[in-house]
Amino acid sequence: MTTLDDARAGMDHDIRPQDDLFGHVNGTWLETTEIPSDRSSWGPFVSLADAAEEHVRVIIEELAAGEAASAEARKIGDLYASFMDTATVDELGTRPVRPLIEAVDGLRDIRDLAAFLGRFERVGGSGLFGSYVDTDARKSDRYLFNLVQGGIGLPDESYYRDEKFAEIREKYLAYLTRLLELADRPDAGQTAQQVLELETRLAKGHWERAETRDVQKTYNLMTLEELKQLAPAFDWDAYITNLGGTSATIAETCVRQPSYFEHLTTVLEEAPVEAWQAWLMVRVLRSAAPYLTDDFVETNFDFYGRTLSGTPELRERWKRGVSLVEGALGEAVGKEYVARHFPPRSKALMDDLVANLLEAYRQSISRLDWMSEETQQRAFDKLATFRPKIGYPERFRDYSGLQIAPGDLMGNVAAAAAFETDRELAKIGSPVDRDEWFMLPQTVNAYYNPGTNEICFPAGILQKPFFDPDAHPAENYGGIGAVIGHEIGHGFDDQGAQYDGEGNLNDWWTADDKAAFEVKSKALVAQYDAFSPRALPDEKVNGALTVGENIGDLGGLTIGHTAYLIASGGEAPVEDRRTVFLNWAYCWRTKRRLEQERQYLTIDPHSPPEFRANIVRNLDEFHEAFETAPGDGLWLEPDERVRIW
Repeated sequence: MTTLDDARAGMDHDIRPQDDLFGHVNGTWLETTEIPSDRSSWGPFVSLADAAEEHVRVIIEELAAGEAASAEARKIGDLYASFMDTATVDELGTRPVRPLIEAVDGLRDIRDLAAFLGRFERVGGSGLFGSYVDTDARKSDRYLFNLVQGGIGLPDESYYRDEKFAEIREKYLAYLTRLLELADRPDAGQTAQQVLELETRLAKGHWERAETRDVQKTYNLMTLEELKQLAPAFDWDAYITNLGGTSATIAETCVRQPSYFEHLTTVLEEAPVEAWQAWLMVRVLRSAAPYLTDDFVETNFDFYGRTLSGTPELRERWKRGVSLVEGALGEAVGKEYVARHFPPRSKALMDDLVANLLEAYRQSISRLDWMSEETQQRAFDKLATFRPKIGYPERFRDYSGLQIAPGDLMGNVAAAAAFETDRELAKIGSPVDRDEWFMLPQTVNAYYNPGTNEICFPAGILQKPFFDPDAHPAENYGGIGAVIGHEIGHGFDDQGAQYDGEGNLNDWWTADDKAAFEVKSKALVAQYDAFSPRALPDEKVNGALTVGENIGDLGGLTIGHTAYLIASGGEAPVEDRRTVFLNWAYCWRTKRRLEQERQYLTIDPHSPPEFRANIVRNLDEFHEAFETAPGDGLWLEPDERVRIW
């Protein structure tokens, strides 16, 4: 069977591909498919993730049961067993979280708040802001501590101010109240109201999501002294010490949204310590809820699963246990996953695919009529330094320093988080590890990292409908080929195009070329701003938020098609060229619950799947292959089609 044979039963032949490629390939499936009750969406991405989860469960259980288990295998087994031991969880109740609760109750002032947050974030909690370690965007041969806005419990700042989210705010308040009641906190309703009011104040300082994509505005290098001047009300020394770092860790910091930290100082100075205690109490309980008794688990899921994503049913406990193990010991599991489920033949074929995609980009760049020869040469230079990573890391992570104790679930969760915190903080001052992977081998996804100029395709995504060593090449190029093209395209999207081949923010464009690129990007923004999802006709796509991913899709599919022609010796029958586009649309076969669809329109930098599939309206190659004409649903006049790469 070819890949598309799997898709045919779900096609709707009453819908012409010239009118709606997504509907043609997926229409019947959309009408007849029921989303599994423990999922907020369904389609190839999610079904592959489910299959990988089943494989990982078998690996975990077999490693745990092995008589001569290695130390690593014992850790995997002990961690999983501690999660599955519901009798102990029930017996302990809230005892595992009481030390944190008592610490919150004992806070005296704002300095204590900073010290507590360092300790809390070290073991996996979240605080007033996010922090992470990454390569320096202007000096990619070193690591840098980064700070990003945070402090809120709803998905985005707009949830605190937009009238359309008023009902969600009411349900959030009820959720906070219930969480506090379960912990036997006095005046739960009043405390919950305090938390909502404080988060609303914090949200007022947040940048809008589209604005956070600006890689120039969000690069603000500060010394520790400058950081203290920016947010003097926060005790940075107490925070970093309790996080596990030193003054050297934040001697220089990249502050992503400086105005948020100015705003934060005002809120810290004005809000009473009792309000911060209320806010912290909720964060402690929410962080611990997945590892406490069923009433905590269910309360947490009821809001974040049912209300926000529309998912009716909590995932089975074993699935949640698998997620915990993958978060703590993911590469140890991944090593075994690759040995069992990723044949060497797939890696060899992928090497050929990537080579053809890179050559297709070279050909495309050489033919651009809007880019000068000078900028083209620099684009070639960047392309030459792309580093593909396929399947799995060359060197798997060492977990020998992670201590897992049988029967101590919350202790294990904290130990795993602290182990990862230490691993990240240790990067500061160390050489950049360009062999590190930022996804697990069993993950069904892919990424481009501008700071290392690498594209990564884990073994998990190298399956049908994206890739099959026995599929027709046109199917693979319309699947993983376009995905590879998409990820390479991120190196040349509105963000990635500002980085050079070394991973540094470095303006390698002439002024005229940059202006021409921006004209094309804005045309794509305007095109997507006009789109409304078929399930939510009163809502609109945010073209500015999604432009980077849309550029990735546009370039990825164009280049995937070109690479297929290269693989075919320069020519291919029209039916095979159509297959490239049909399999692209099959890859985006997705059905979402309305709650998730609404949430993603607000926060997701990807466009809804139907518009990802139907980006073909911009490709001359699609119009030629399907012989479209004026009046067809996907027809665009040639001068209205956006073509960048």
